[in-house]
Parts: sequence; C-alpha cells; structure tokens
Amino acid sequence: MTTFLPSGGFFDPNKIKAEIEKLSNISNASDLWDNPDYARGILQKKSNLEKQLSELEHLETEYNNLVELYELSPEDVDVNNAIANLANMAHKAKFITLFHEPADNNNAFLFIQAGAGGTEAQDWAQMLARMYTRWCERHGFSIETVEDHPGDVAGLKSITFRISGERAYGWLKNEIGVHRLVRISPFNANGKRQTSFASVDVWPDIDDSIEIDINEKDLRIDTYRSSGAGGQHVNKTDSAVRITHIPTNTVVTCQNERSQIQNKEMAMKMLRSKLYDLELQKRAAEDAAAKANQKKIEWGSQIRNYVLYPYQLVKDVRTNVEKTDSSAVLDGDLDDFMLAMLAL
Repeated sequence: MTTFLPSGGFFDPNKIKAEIEKLSNISNASDLWDNPDYARGILQKKSNLEKQLSELEHLETEYNNLVELYELSPEDVDVNNAIANLANMAHKAKFITLFHEPADNNNAFLFIQAGAGGTEAQDWAQMLARMYTRWCERHGFSIETVEDHPGDVAGLKSITFRISGERAYGWLKNEIGVHRLVRISPFNANGKRQTSFASVDVWPDIDDSIEIDINEKDLRIDTYRSSGAGGQHVNKTDSAVRITHIPTNTVVTCQNERSQIQNKEMAMKMLRSKLYDLELQKRAAEDAAAKANQKKIEWGSQIRNYVLYPYQLVKDVRTNVEKTDSSAVLDGDLDDFMLAMLAL
C-alpha cells in the first residue's frame, strides 16, 4: 500500500492544538473587547483552526481505517479505489492550513473586465466568465451574476459574480490580475493570431460578524435603468443602483435583482466587502506583504498566459505551473494553479 500520509500523519495536531489553546487564553482575557476588531480577528482565527483540525483529524482517521482494511484484503478493488480517493483528498487537505487569513473562509465577489481590444477582448472576458463558472461547478459552489455589461458585438465588457462555497475567497484571492489570451481570432477576417487581455479582481463577501462603519453622509446613491437582459421589469424601471463611497472613491453597482430595494441591499453588501478588502490591503502593505495590485491591462502585466495557437499551453508566470490541455483549463481545471500560489 502506498503511504501518502507520512508516519504519524501529514500534519502535526499538537502544533494546531497548541495554537488553539493559545488563542483560547487570549480570547478569555477580560480586556479582549476593548479592541473589537482585534477580538473578532482572534475568535475568527480560533474558529478557522478548530475547523481545520477537525477536517484533518477526520482524514487521518479514514486513513488508519483503510490501512487496516488493506492489510486484511490488499486486492479488494473497493478498498484500493477508496485509497486512491483519499490520497487525492489528502493532497488537497495539505493546503487547508494555508487558508489562514480571517476572510479566507468567506464567500467571494469576482469581477472580470475586458481590456482594450474591442470585441476580441470582450469575447475573452466571456470565456473567463465561463471558466470560473465551470470551476465553481467542479467544487459544488454556487455562482450568481450581480451585474453584467454585454459587449457591443459579442462577449462581455464586464461582469460581477457572487460565489458561495467552502473557502471561496481563499481559493480565488490569487486569481487577481491580468489574464492574457493568444489565439486565432474568430473576429479577424484574415485569420491572424490575436492577443487579448482581461483583468480579474476578487474581494471577500464579509458577513455580519465583521463590522464596517459606513457613514451615510459619505455615500452618493444613484439609480438608473438596467441595460442587460432580465425581462420587462429589469429593463423598464430605474431599478439599478450605483453607490459611491466618496472618501475612498469606491464604486459598486447592482442591477440584476428584481427591485431597487434588493439592488441597493446587494450593492451595500458589496460596498462593505470592498471596504473591508481595502482595509486588508492597507494592513498587508504596512506589514510589507501587500496583496497583489491590479496592473494596467496590457502586455507584460499578466499573471497567466493562455495560448491556443500555434501550440496549446496555459502557464502561470508567478509559479511557472503549466498545463498543455488548454481546453480543460478553460473548462474550469484551475486547482493546480491555485494550490501552487497558496503554497508560495
């Protein structure tokens, strides 16, 4: 039997338990809530570690059970299939401990914007939207469109998704950046090779346990008529909402809900999440570990290249992870790229 868990397990439970105990002692301090932000961070980190420990201990228990079954019946097909499945789960579980930021366990908002290049870039943005939709389906995540702006001829100028699932933000946070496509353009009559760019931004969908103080005087709220598909109600009433947070010049929009009230609620949720993300970036910068910034959507700033012609190759320029099955990647096979970034 191939041992994919090192002797004693592939993680040190005592180390995690010690960290949980340390956080428990801090959380029991009488002055903990003198600093609410600090208190919530401690409790969230403790909760995350307890969840990680539970999942990892479950995997190790399953492993020990399979060892006994294998020793009794090493040729049993079902046992060997179970071992193969557990090996795959264990490989991914090794990365659970890398989800350590407070928001890693949260849902996420994902924004895709076409770069310069008109229809070609807008078609590429739509391809990326499909890719992330397929990735969500592979993980059993739900994905809903908050707002989209169709291209003039085809594709998308931009689209915002809300993605719900286990550690959605933790998985997606390293997708931020410019994505470059090289292919024979279906929109070029001469059949020439075309390079297109689109950018991806991701921020956490924060819940009510994280308080964000927003002064209504700092907001400018505009309503307008929705431009995308959605039926008579969406297109014929001024139900779309745009909210601008004036101090930070943060703008969010929502148009895909059925009423102006619902659009405003979703827009406020997005604004709270974006402001929280801005605070995370600020703190990260102060610690010299700033989150990757969005770069200009052009040559030289991409995080990943998707080449469909004259050969097939998808390569992440940050980790050098590459896959030759471009079709599979565009169909949502992204885990290897994400896991490599988490392991850095």
